Amino acid sequence: MKPNVLFINVDHWNGKLIGSLGHPTVLTPTLNQLIDNGIAYTNAYCTTPSCIPARREIMTGTFSPTHGDRVFNERLPMPDLPTMPQIFSEAGYQTFSVGKLHVYPQRDRIGFDDALLNEEGRHHLGITKDDYEMFLAESGYAGQEYAHGQGNNDYTTRTWHLPEYYHQTNWTVREMSKYIVRRNPEKPSLWHMSFSAPHPPLVPLSEYMELYRDIEIDMPHTGEWALNHDKLPFALKNRRLNSTSYSDKEIELARKAFYAMCTHVDHQIRLILGLLREENILDNTILIFTSDHGDMLGNHGQFMKDIFYEESSKIPLILVPPADMDIKIGVHDKRLITQADILPTLLELCGIDIPETIEGESLISEPKRKIIYGEHWEGAMASRMIRDSQYKLIYYPAGNIRQLFDINNDPDEMTDLSQSNHHKRILNQLTNELIKRLYGSDLDWINQGDLEGIKINAGLQDDGFGKISTGTKRGLGGQRGLRLK
Repeated sequence: MKPNVLFINVDHWNGKLIGSLGHPTVLTPTLNQLIDNGIAYTNAYCTTPSCIPARREIMTGTFSPTHGDRVFNERLPMPDLPTMPQIFSEAGYQTFSVGKLHVYPQRDRIGFDDALLNEEGRHHLGITKDDYEMFLAESGYAGQEYAHGQGNNDYTTRTWHLPEYYHQTNWTVREMSKYIVRRNPEKPSLWHMSFSAPHPPLVPLSEYMELYRDIEIDMPHTGEWALNHDKLPFALKNRRLNSTSYSDKEIELARKAFYAMCTHVDHQIRLILGLLREENILDNTILIFTSDHGDMLGNHGQFMKDIFYEESSKIPLILVPPADMDIKIGVHDKRLITQADILPTLLELCGIDIPETIEGESLISEPKRKIIYGEHWEGAMASRMIRDSQYKLIYYPAGNIRQLFDINNDPDEMTDLSQSNHHKRILNQLTNELIKRLYGSDLDWINQGDLEGIKINAGLQDDGFGKISTGTKRGLGGQRGLRLK
Protein backbone atom coordinates (compact mmCIF):
# COMPACT_ATOMS: atom_id res chain seq x y z
CA MET A 1 0.00 0.00 0.00
CA LYS A 2 1.15 3.55 -0.70
CA PRO A 3 2.58 5.40 2.30
CA ASN A 4 0.43 7.54 4.55
CA VAL A 5 1.29 11.23 4.99
CA LEU A 6 1.17 13.12 8.26
CA PHE A 7 1.54 16.80 7.39
CA ILE A 8 2.23 18.84 10.54
CA ASN A 9 1.79 22.56 9.97
CA VAL A 10 2.40 25.27 12.57
CA ASP A 11 1.93 29.04 12.49
CA HIS A 12 4.55 31.80 13.06
CA TRP A 13 7.38 29.30 13.74
CA ASN A 14 10.57 30.56 12.11
CA GLY A 15 13.22 28.25 10.71
CA LYS A 16 15.75 28.98 13.45
CA LEU A 17 13.50 27.83 16.31
CA ILE A 18 14.72 24.24 16.64
CA GLY A 19 17.19 23.16 19.28
CA SER A 20 19.31 20.80 17.17
CA LEU A 21 19.65 23.45 14.45
CA GLY A 22 21.45 25.70 16.90
CA HIS A 23 18.83 27.74 18.73
CA PRO A 24 20.24 28.57 22.18
CA THR A 25 17.00 28.42 24.15
CA VAL A 26 13.99 26.66 22.65
CA LEU A 27 13.32 23.08 23.78
CA THR A 28 12.29 20.82 20.88
CA PRO A 29 13.21 17.21 21.70
CA THR A 30 10.69 15.68 19.29
CA LEU A 31 11.73 17.81 16.32
CA ASN A 32 15.37 17.07 17.12
CA GLN A 33 14.53 13.37 16.92
CA LEU A 34 12.68 13.80 13.63
CA ILE A 35 15.76 15.49 12.16
CA ASP A 36 17.94 12.60 13.35
CA ASN A 37 15.62 10.23 11.47
CA GLY A 38 14.95 12.41 8.45
CA ILE A 39 16.12 15.46 6.53
CA ALA A 40 16.26 19.05 7.74
CA TYR A 41 16.04 21.53 4.88
CA THR A 42 17.86 24.53 6.32
CA ASN A 43 17.24 27.05 3.54
CA ALA A 44 13.47 26.83 3.22
CA TYR A 45 11.56 30.07 2.67
CA CYS A 46 8.06 31.41 2.52
CA THR A 47 7.87 33.53 -0.64
CA THR A 48 4.88 35.55 0.61
CA PRO A 49 5.24 35.64 4.40
CA SER A 50 1.71 35.82 5.74
CA CYS A 51 -0.82 33.12 6.52
CA ILE A 52 -3.23 33.06 3.57
CA PRO A 53 -0.80 33.39 0.64
CA ALA A 54 1.59 30.92 2.26
CA ARG A 55 -1.13 28.31 2.70
CA ARG A 56 -2.30 28.80 -0.89
CA GLU A 57 1.26 28.11 -2.03
CA ILE A 58 1.48 24.97 0.12
CA MET A 59 -1.85 23.59 -0.99
CA THR A 60 -1.46 24.28 -4.74
CA GLY A 61 2.31 24.03 -5.25
CA THR A 62 2.21 27.39 -7.06
CA PHE A 63 3.58 30.88 -6.45
CA SER A 64 1.59 34.07 -5.84
CA PRO A 65 1.39 35.19 -9.52
CA THR A 66 -0.47 31.91 -10.17
CA HIS A 67 -2.48 31.33 -6.98
CA GLY A 68 -3.47 35.00 -6.96
CA ASP A 69 -2.67 36.46 -3.54
CA ARG A 70 0.29 38.56 -2.43
CA VAL A 71 -1.65 40.90 -0.14
CA PHE A 72 -3.37 38.64 2.46
CA ASN A 73 -6.81 38.74 0.84
CA GLU A 74 -9.09 37.20 3.47
CA ARG A 75 -12.11 36.87 1.17
CA LEU A 76 -10.39 35.34 -1.84
CA PRO A 77 -11.60 31.82 -2.67
CA MET A 78 -9.05 29.15 -3.49
CA PRO A 79 -7.92 29.32 -7.12
CA ASP A 80 -9.18 26.90 -9.73
CA LEU A 81 -6.12 24.69 -9.35
CA PRO A 82 -5.64 21.11 -8.13
CA THR A 83 -5.11 21.19 -4.36
CA MET A 84 -3.12 18.82 -2.21
CA PRO A 85 -6.18 16.97 -0.83
CA GLN A 86 -7.84 16.82 -4.26
CA ILE A 87 -4.77 15.24 -5.86
CA PHE A 88 -4.37 12.73 -3.05
CA SER A 89 -8.10 11.90 -3.07
CA GLU A 90 -8.02 11.20 -6.79
CA ALA A 91 -5.08 8.86 -6.14
CA GLY A 92 -7.18 6.79 -3.72
CA TYR A 93 -6.27 8.47 -0.42
CA GLN A 94 -8.62 9.36 2.42
CA THR A 95 -7.90 12.93 3.45
CA PHE A 96 -8.58 14.77 6.71
CA SER A 97 -7.63 18.12 8.20
CA VAL A 98 -7.76 19.38 11.79
CA GLY A 99 -6.94 22.88 12.98
CA LYS A 100 -6.21 26.02 11.01
CA LEU A 101 -7.07 25.77 7.32
CA HIS A 102 -7.42 29.52 6.68
CA VAL A 103 -9.37 29.47 3.42
CA TYR A 104 -12.47 31.30 2.23
CA PRO A 105 -15.31 30.46 2.51
CA GLN A 106 -14.22 29.03 5.85
CA ARG A 107 -16.19 25.82 5.47
CA ASP A 108 -14.67 25.09 2.07
CA ARG A 109 -12.81 21.82 2.63
CA ILE A 110 -10.68 22.43 -0.56
CA GLY A 111 -10.80 18.71 -1.31
CA PHE A 112 -10.45 17.14 2.15
CA ASP A 113 -12.95 14.41 2.99
CA ASP A 114 -13.56 16.24 6.25
CA ALA A 115 -12.08 19.19 8.12
CA LEU A 116 -12.42 20.29 11.74
CA LEU A 117 -11.56 23.97 12.13
CA ASN A 118 -9.87 26.17 14.68
CA GLU A 119 -10.06 29.54 12.94
CA GLU A 120 -8.85 31.79 15.78
CA GLY A 121 -11.92 33.92 16.12
CA ARG A 122 -12.24 35.06 12.49
CA HIS A 123 -15.98 35.65 12.96
CA HIS A 124 -15.98 38.70 10.72
CA LEU A 125 -15.72 36.36 7.74
CA GLY A 126 -19.07 34.77 8.44
CA ILE A 127 -18.45 31.60 10.44
CA THR A 128 -20.58 31.59 13.60
CA LYS A 129 -18.60 29.00 15.53
CA ASP A 130 -15.69 26.91 14.37
CA ASP A 131 -15.36 23.32 15.56
CA TYR A 132 -13.03 24.18 18.42
CA GLU A 133 -15.45 26.82 19.71
CA MET A 134 -18.31 24.32 19.50
CA PHE A 135 -16.21 21.89 21.55
CA LEU A 136 -15.70 24.55 24.24
CA ALA A 137 -19.41 25.37 24.25
CA GLU A 138 -20.38 21.71 24.59
CA SER A 139 -17.92 21.45 27.51
CA GLY A 140 -19.47 24.35 29.40
CA TYR A 141 -17.08 27.08 28.27
CA ALA A 142 -19.14 28.87 25.64
CA GLY A 143 -17.63 32.21 24.65
CA GLN A 144 -14.54 31.68 26.80
CA GLU A 145 -11.90 31.11 24.11
CA TYR A 146 -10.59 34.70 24.46
CA ALA A 147 -11.34 35.24 28.16
CA HIS A 148 -7.56 35.31 28.76
CA GLY A 149 -7.62 38.86 27.36
CA GLN A 150 -4.80 38.42 24.84
CA GLY A 151 -5.15 39.29 21.17
CA ASN A 152 -4.17 37.57 17.91
CA ASN A 153 -1.59 40.17 17.01
CA ASP A 154 -0.42 41.24 20.45
CA TYR A 155 2.77 40.26 22.23
CA THR A 156 1.60 40.54 25.81
CA THR A 157 1.10 37.22 27.57
CA ARG A 158 -0.43 35.23 30.40
CA THR A 159 -0.87 31.53 30.97
CA TRP A 160 -3.84 29.56 29.63
CA HIS A 161 -7.02 30.27 31.61
CA LEU A 162 -8.86 26.94 31.27
CA PRO A 163 -7.88 23.37 32.24
CA GLU A 164 -5.15 21.85 30.03
CA TYR A 165 -7.61 19.49 28.31
CA TYR A 166 -9.30 22.47 26.65
CA HIS A 167 -6.18 24.06 25.14
CA GLN A 168 -6.42 24.30 21.35
CA THR A 169 -3.09 22.47 20.88
CA ASN A 170 -4.38 19.46 22.83
CA TRP A 171 -7.71 19.60 20.98
CA THR A 172 -5.96 19.52 17.60
CA VAL A 173 -3.97 16.40 18.49
CA ARG A 174 -6.95 14.68 20.08
CA GLU A 175 -9.21 15.23 17.07
CA MET A 176 -6.54 14.15 14.60
CA SER A 177 -5.97 11.01 16.66
CA LYS A 178 -9.65 10.13 16.18
CA TYR A 179 -9.33 10.41 12.40
CA ILE A 180 -6.28 8.14 12.45
CA VAL A 181 -8.03 5.50 14.54
CA ARG A 182 -11.20 5.67 12.43
CA ARG A 183 -9.38 5.39 9.08
CA ASN A 184 -10.15 2.72 6.54
CA PRO A 185 -7.09 0.44 6.97
CA GLU A 186 -7.32 -0.68 3.35
CA LYS A 187 -6.64 2.81 1.98
CA PRO A 188 -3.70 5.17 2.56
CA SER A 189 -4.34 8.48 4.33
CA LEU A 190 -3.30 12.12 4.13
CA TRP A 191 -3.61 13.77 7.55
CA HIS A 192 -3.18 17.55 7.74
CA MET A 193 -2.66 18.52 11.41
CA SER A 194 -2.48 22.31 11.53
CA PHE A 195 -1.66 23.98 14.84
CA SER A 196 -2.46 27.65 15.40
CA ALA A 197 0.49 27.87 17.83
CA PRO A 198 2.79 29.62 18.36
CA HIS A 199 0.78 32.38 16.65
CA PRO A 200 -0.43 34.87 19.26
CA PRO A 201 -2.37 35.05 21.52
CA LEU A 202 0.58 34.01 23.68
CA VAL A 203 -1.25 31.83 26.21
CA PRO A 204 0.94 28.83 27.02
CA LEU A 205 0.06 26.28 29.64
CA SER A 206 1.57 27.22 32.99
CA GLU A 207 3.52 23.94 33.00
CA TYR A 208 5.33 24.95 29.82
CA MET A 209 5.92 28.51 30.95
CA GLU A 210 7.50 27.02 34.07
CA LEU A 211 10.03 25.12 31.92
CA TYR A 212 11.48 28.47 30.85
CA ARG A 213 11.26 30.25 34.21
CA ASP A 214 14.94 29.91 35.11
CA ILE A 215 16.34 29.84 31.56
CA GLU A 216 18.18 32.96 30.50
CA ILE A 217 16.23 33.92 27.42
CA ASP A 218 17.87 35.13 24.22
CA MET A 219 16.77 38.71 23.65
CA PRO A 220 16.20 40.34 20.25
CA HIS A 221 19.13 41.32 18.07
CA THR A 222 19.17 44.59 16.16
CA GLY A 223 21.37 45.38 13.19
CA GLU A 224 23.13 48.71 12.95
CA TRP A 225 20.92 49.57 9.97
CA ALA A 226 17.80 49.29 12.19
CA LEU A 227 18.94 51.45 15.10
CA ASN A 228 17.90 54.81 13.64
CA HIS A 229 14.13 54.80 13.23
CA ASP A 230 14.16 57.85 10.95
CA LYS A 231 16.39 56.08 8.43
CA LEU A 232 14.33 52.89 8.23
CA PRO A 233 12.52 52.05 4.99
CA PHE A 234 9.07 53.62 4.89
CA ALA A 235 7.32 50.25 5.09
CA LEU A 236 9.15 49.29 8.28
CA LYS A 237 8.41 52.60 9.99
CA ASN A 238 4.72 52.20 9.22
CA ARG A 239 4.21 48.60 10.28
CA ARG A 240 1.45 47.87 12.75
CA LEU A 241 3.62 46.80 15.62
CA ASN A 242 7.07 47.78 16.71
CA SER A 243 9.26 47.30 19.73
CA THR A 244 8.44 50.71 21.19
CA SER A 245 5.07 49.24 22.23
CA TYR A 246 6.67 46.83 24.68
CA SER A 247 9.11 47.07 27.55
CA ASP A 248 12.16 44.81 27.79
CA LYS A 249 10.35 42.78 30.46
CA GLU A 250 7.30 42.31 28.23
CA ILE A 251 9.52 41.23 25.35
CA GLU A 252 11.34 38.73 27.57
CA LEU A 253 8.03 37.26 28.75
CA ALA A 254 6.68 37.19 25.21
CA ARG A 255 9.68 35.22 23.96
CA LYS A 256 9.43 32.78 26.86
CA ALA A 257 5.72 32.30 26.19
CA PHE A 258 6.36 31.85 22.47
CA TYR A 259 9.00 29.19 23.13
CA ALA A 260 6.74 27.54 25.69
CA MET A 261 4.01 27.18 23.07
CA CYS A 262 6.56 25.68 20.67
CA THR A 263 7.61 23.11 23.26
CA HIS A 264 3.96 22.28 24.00
CA VAL A 265 3.38 21.54 20.29
CA ASP A 266 6.62 19.52 20.18
CA HIS A 267 5.50 17.33 23.07
CA GLN A 268 2.00 16.85 21.65
CA ILE A 269 3.46 15.64 18.36
CA ARG A 270 4.87 12.74 20.40
CA LEU A 271 1.32 11.56 21.07
CA ILE A 272 0.58 11.31 17.36
CA LEU A 273 3.86 9.49 16.71
CA GLY A 274 3.03 7.09 19.52
CA LEU A 275 -0.42 6.46 18.09
CA LEU A 276 1.01 5.75 14.62
CA ARG A 277 3.43 3.30 16.20
CA GLU A 278 0.69 1.56 18.17
CA GLU A 279 -1.45 1.38 15.02
CA ASN A 280 1.55 -0.30 13.33
CA ILE A 281 1.68 2.30 10.55
CA LEU A 282 4.52 4.58 11.65
CA ASP A 283 7.10 2.93 9.38
CA ASN A 284 4.86 3.44 6.36
CA THR A 285 4.00 7.06 7.13
CA ILE A 286 5.76 10.10 5.67
CA LEU A 287 6.22 12.77 8.34
CA ILE A 288 6.61 16.39 7.34
CA PHE A 289 6.86 19.39 9.66
CA THR A 290 6.76 23.01 8.50
CA SER A 291 5.29 26.45 9.15
CA ASP A 292 3.41 28.99 7.05
CA HIS A 293 5.97 31.69 7.99
CA GLY A 294 8.00 32.94 10.95
CA ASP A 295 7.79 35.81 13.44
CA MET A 296 10.23 38.65 14.01
CA LEU A 297 9.74 38.47 17.81
CA GLY A 298 11.32 41.86 18.36
CA ASN A 299 14.41 41.31 16.17
CA HIS A 300 15.44 44.51 14.39
CA GLY A 301 12.65 46.27 16.29
CA GLN A 302 9.89 44.36 14.47
CA PHE A 303 7.18 41.85 15.38
CA MET A 304 4.88 39.59 13.38
CA LYS A 305 5.64 38.55 9.80
CA ASP A 306 5.00 40.23 6.39
CA ILE A 307 8.67 41.11 5.71
CA PHE A 308 11.69 39.27 4.32
CA TYR A 309 14.17 39.13 7.16
CA GLU A 310 15.13 35.63 8.21
CA GLU A 311 12.91 35.43 11.30
CA SER A 312 9.84 36.23 9.19
CA SER A 313 10.45 34.49 5.86
CA LYS A 314 12.62 31.49 6.76
CA ILE A 315 10.62 28.43 7.78
CA PRO A 316 11.41 25.04 9.31
CA LEU A 317 11.07 22.05 7.00
CA ILE A 318 11.67 18.51 8.23
CA LEU A 319 10.93 15.41 6.15
CA VAL A 320 10.98 11.84 7.49
CA PRO A 321 10.54 9.32 4.65
CA PRO A 322 9.04 5.83 5.04
CA ALA A 323 11.36 3.38 6.76
CA ASP A 324 11.84 1.17 3.68
CA MET A 325 12.64 4.01 1.28
CA ASP A 326 16.27 4.34 0.16
CA ILE A 327 16.79 7.97 1.19
CA LYS A 328 19.72 9.12 3.31
CA ILE A 329 18.56 10.44 6.66
CA GLY A 330 20.09 12.44 9.48
CA VAL A 331 21.29 15.11 7.05
CA HIS A 332 20.96 18.89 6.65
CA ASP A 333 20.08 19.81 3.09
CA LYS A 334 21.11 23.40 2.22
CA ARG A 335 19.40 23.76 -1.18
CA LEU A 336 17.10 26.77 -1.71
CA ILE A 337 13.51 25.69 -1.03
CA THR A 338 10.07 27.25 -1.26
CA GLN A 339 6.72 26.08 0.08
CA ALA A 340 5.68 25.23 -3.47
CA ASP A 341 8.19 22.36 -3.30
CA ILE A 342 6.33 20.51 -0.56
CA LEU A 343 3.46 19.18 -2.66
CA PRO A 344 5.51 17.73 -5.55
CA THR A 345 7.87 16.15 -2.99
CA LEU A 346 5.02 14.34 -1.25
CA LEU A 347 3.53 13.26 -4.57
CA GLU A 348 6.82 11.78 -5.75
CA LEU A 349 7.33 9.94 -2.46
CA CYS A 350 3.82 8.49 -2.78
CA GLY A 351 4.18 7.53 -6.45
CA ILE A 352 1.48 9.98 -7.60
CA ASP A 353 1.76 11.83 -10.89
CA ILE A 354 2.62 15.51 -10.45
CA PRO A 355 0.09 17.81 -12.20
CA GLU A 356 1.43 20.22 -14.80
CA THR A 357 0.02 23.13 -12.79
CA ILE A 358 2.59 22.67 -10.03
CA GLU A 359 5.49 25.15 -10.12
CA GLY A 360 7.57 23.80 -7.24
CA GLU A 361 10.38 21.24 -7.43
CA SER A 362 10.50 17.84 -5.79
CA LEU A 363 13.09 17.73 -3.02
CA ILE A 364 13.83 14.10 -3.78
CA SER A 365 15.38 15.06 -7.10
CA GLU A 366 18.65 16.91 -7.65
CA PRO A 367 18.39 20.62 -6.78
CA LYS A 368 17.86 23.00 -9.71
CA ARG A 369 16.79 26.30 -8.17
CA LYS A 370 19.39 29.06 -8.09
CA ILE A 371 17.21 31.94 -6.88
CA ILE A 372 14.10 32.48 -4.74
CA TYR A 373 11.82 35.43 -5.45
CA GLY A 374 9.50 36.74 -2.74
CA GLU A 375 6.80 39.40 -2.74
CA HIS A 376 4.40 40.84 -0.18
CA TRP A 377 1.87 43.69 -0.27
CA GLU A 378 1.44 46.25 -2.99
CA GLY A 379 1.96 49.99 -3.07
CA ALA A 380 3.73 51.86 -0.28
CA MET A 381 3.94 48.91 2.12
CA ALA A 382 5.32 46.49 -0.46
CA SER A 383 8.59 44.63 -0.15
CA ARG A 384 10.32 42.20 -2.49
CA MET A 385 13.13 39.65 -2.03
CA ILE A 386 15.75 37.90 -4.11
CA ARG A 387 17.72 35.14 -2.38
CA ASP A 388 20.57 33.21 -3.97
CA SER A 389 22.88 30.64 -2.40
CA GLN A 390 24.72 33.29 -0.36
CA TYR A 391 23.09 36.71 -0.53
CA LYS A 392 19.66 38.22 0.01
CA LEU A 393 18.38 41.42 -1.58
CA ILE A 394 15.38 43.10 0.07
CA TYR A 395 13.70 45.89 -1.87
CA TYR A 396 11.32 48.57 -0.56
CA PRO A 397 9.77 50.57 -3.43
CA ALA A 398 8.66 53.43 -1.13
CA GLY A 399 11.85 55.46 -1.04
CA ASN A 400 13.51 53.07 -3.54
CA ILE A 401 15.60 51.38 -0.85
CA ARG A 402 17.64 48.22 -1.34
CA GLN A 403 19.24 46.15 1.42
CA LEU A 404 21.86 43.44 0.85
CA PHE A 405 22.82 40.76 3.37
CA ASP A 406 25.40 37.98 3.25
CA ILE A 407 23.26 35.26 4.81
CA ASN A 408 26.02 32.65 4.90
CA ASN A 409 28.34 34.87 6.96
CA ASP A 410 25.75 37.10 8.62
CA PRO A 411 22.68 34.92 9.30
CA ASP A 412 21.17 37.50 11.70
CA GLU A 413 21.32 40.22 9.01
CA MET A 414 23.21 42.63 11.22
CA THR A 415 25.13 44.37 8.41
CA ASP A 416 23.53 45.92 5.33
CA LEU A 417 26.04 45.65 2.46
CA SER A 418 24.08 47.72 -0.07
CA GLN A 419 26.49 50.65 0.26
CA SER A 420 29.63 48.49 0.12
CA ASN A 421 31.78 49.09 -2.96
CA HIS A 422 33.06 45.53 -2.63
CA HIS A 423 29.51 44.21 -3.12
CA LYS A 424 28.32 46.44 -5.98
CA ARG A 425 28.51 43.64 -8.52
CA ILE A 426 26.32 41.23 -6.55
CA LEU A 427 23.92 44.07 -5.66
CA ASN A 428 23.45 44.90 -9.33
CA GLN A 429 23.13 41.23 -10.31
CA LEU A 430 20.38 40.60 -7.78
CA THR A 431 18.67 43.87 -8.69
CA ASN A 432 18.51 42.74 -12.31
CA GLU A 433 17.04 39.42 -11.22
CA LEU A 434 14.44 41.32 -9.23
CA ILE A 435 13.48 43.57 -12.15
CA LYS A 436 12.99 40.53 -14.41
CA ARG A 437 10.37 39.17 -12.01
CA LEU A 438 8.27 42.29 -11.44
CA TYR A 439 4.78 42.33 -12.93
CA GLY A 440 1.45 44.11 -12.67
CA SER A 441 1.50 47.38 -10.72
CA ASP A 442 5.14 46.69 -9.74
CA LEU A 443 6.18 47.68 -13.26
CA ASP A 444 5.47 51.30 -12.29
CA TRP A 445 8.60 51.13 -10.13
CA ILE A 446 10.83 50.83 -13.21
CA ASN A 447 12.04 53.77 -15.29
CA GLN A 448 14.21 53.11 -18.36
CA GLY A 449 15.30 49.74 -17.04
CA ASP A 450 16.24 50.93 -13.56
CA LEU A 451 14.38 50.83 -10.27
CA GLU A 452 12.77 54.13 -9.38
CA GLY A 453 10.27 52.94 -6.79
CA ILE A 454 7.64 55.16 -5.17
CA LYS A 455 8.45 58.71 -4.15
CA ILE A 456 7.68 59.52 -0.53
CA ASN A 457 5.54 62.65 -0.32
CA ALA A 458 3.11 64.22 2.10
CA GLY A 459 0.18 62.24 0.72
CA LEU A 460 2.01 58.98 1.12
CA GLN A 461 2.98 59.90 4.66
CA ASP A 462 -0.67 60.48 5.45
CA ASP A 463 -1.61 57.00 4.25
CA GLY A 464 1.22 54.75 5.33
CA PHE A 465 -0.64 51.59 4.54
CA GLY A 466 -1.30 52.50 0.91
CA LYS A 467 -4.18 50.32 -0.25
CA ILE A 468 -4.48 48.55 3.10
CA SER A 469 -7.60 49.70 4.91
CA THR A 470 -7.14 50.35 8.62
CA GLY A 471 -10.89 50.71 9.19
CA THR A 472 -11.98 52.28 12.48
CA LYS A 473 -9.77 50.23 14.79
CA ARG A 474 -7.36 53.11 15.52
CA GLY A 475 -4.51 50.66 16.04
CA LEU A 476 -6.54 48.67 18.56
CA GLY A 477 -7.53 45.73 16.36
CA GLY A 478 -5.62 42.90 18.00
CA GLN A 479 -8.00 42.24 20.87
CA ARG A 480 -10.94 39.83 21.00
CA GLY A 481 -14.05 40.19 23.14
CA LEU A 482 -16.14 37.73 25.08
CA ARG A 483 -18.67 35.77 23.04
CA LEU A 484 -21.78 36.24 25.18
CA LYS A 485 -23.97 33.71 23.45
